[in-house]
Amino acid sequence: MDPQQNQHFHVNGNVLDSVVPDTAQQLNGQIPQVANGNGILDPVMQPGQPFIQDPATGAGMLPVPGAGFFMPLMMANGAQQQQQEGAANGGGISADDLALYDRQIRLWGVAAQAKIQSANILLITIKALASEVAKNLVLAGVGSITILDDSAVTEADVGAQFFLSEADGNLVGQNRAQAASRAMQELNPRVRVHVDAGGIKSKGPSYFSGFDVVIATDLDPDSFNLINTATRLNGKPFYAASSHGLYGFIFSDLIEHEFVIERDVGNVPTQVGKRESRTRTVIDVKTSTSTSTSTSGRDGHKFGKTPTETVTKRELYSTWFLASDVAVLPEEYTRSRRRLRAVSPALSCLRALWEFMQLEGGSRVPSNRDDLKKFTQLATQKHKALSLPPETLTPEFLRSFLQNLGSELAPVTAILGGQLAQDVINVLGQKEQPIQNMVIFDGNSMEALVYPLHPEGVLGAGLLTMDSSVSGADVAGVVGGQGLSFDQMMPPPVSEV
Repeated sequence: MDPQQNQHFHVNGNVLDSVVPDTAQQLNGQIPQVANGNGILDPVMQPGQPFIQDPATGAGMLPVPGAGFFMPLMMANGAQQQQQEGAANGGGISADDLALYDRQIRLWGVAAQAKIQSANILLITIKALASEVAKNLVLAGVGSITILDDSAVTEADVGAQFFLSEADGNLVGQNRAQAASRAMQELNPRVRVHVDAGGIKSKGPSYFSGFDVVIATDLDPDSFNLINTATRLNGKPFYAASSHGLYGFIFSDLIEHEFVIERDVGNVPTQVGKRESRTRTVIDVKTSTSTSTSTSGRDGHKFGKTPTETVTKRELYSTWFLASDVAVLPEEYTRSRRRLRAVSPALSCLRALWEFMQLEGGSRVPSNRDDLKKFTQLATQKHKALSLPPETLTPEFLRSFLQNLGSELAPVTAILGGQLAQDVINVLGQKEQPIQNMVIFDGNSMEALVYPLHPEGVLGAGLLTMDSSVSGADVAGVVGGQGLSFDQMMPPPVSEV
């Protein structure tokens, strides 16, 4: 598009006189139209180009699956052994379930599958991203999933998420959770799919006590904050996630989470009490010796014993309120200019967007000339607060970020949704290292990097007294205080729909 033509463009229904300013005082360029994934976006994904680069050792990159990826259906070595184990001890799983979930049980074992099948999941807001999360969790066989959404289906929803189909008739105007639940249930009749058409702000803190994991998507930062406070009060794991065109994030607050890793014993044995990072500590180590059997010959020759260790680790987390704003990058980043330059400016822009929404008192995104100036100032401030090099926050990146707001791109939501669901499955089964604690997806660089964002001081359960009647001073760092108890900040529960 010629930058000298068409001086006015509509972004999410609002006219912009100009575009992203180079500075707060200077405006130039254009912002093209974007609306729910059908806008004019730069062709950053070329045919044959991998969407995510290969993970680099120590670089903090998340191993993100492709758009069609579904982790629970992967095959794994040792499948026969896992299947025999399930048949021998049952693991709380029926023979029918063992047959149905055979391939994923080979991957993570019978015990983990039993935990997954007993889990009750709350999924708040069902748009394109949440649809991907729900698909993977339902196919994995969670016990139940409750969809909480009081919004009505729009034309944009029908085009953005696969649980809504024009073949089902005119869905526009129906409750979004109810409309999506029908196709969701068809994916796996063994999973109980519940619908709650109420609003999130109509729920008191006790509402969240009946769920094992709470996942909130595509909400404003104040709503994320209130939900996270409720999950903390109830001791429940919490995830927040949103997608904005080519950009997105996943946040996790597992409070204090223990998980197990099985591996060969290294040259230096793992020590109990070892602090691997500020958030992660080894709390138990068990060693054993297994006999390896050759599979290259017909006789199954046994050729040696391999010492293995089962390591239990504990991760400590902080809250959305802290990670989304005041928490800084850890020392391993700040002391390395190379690592600082590699941090995606999407982190600064997302923090600026969250503060902009809070200042505007809702979910409104920048939509006019004054908004652009305010957003640029906020992004610059956030970038500086993170000690990031100023040259990495360019006008071109700001322009790209803003033109993607309000859009949903299927490849991005598939990647974020697949990774979020995979992490939930790992957390339920207490297998593998979970997300710690912020994933930033940048479609320009084709990377999804994990940043541990924590404040100084106490982490884990100590951040919030487990008492819903605590004063605002006691919950400072979680909801920002304001001298109110959580019950005062959240409206009382209303009758269920």
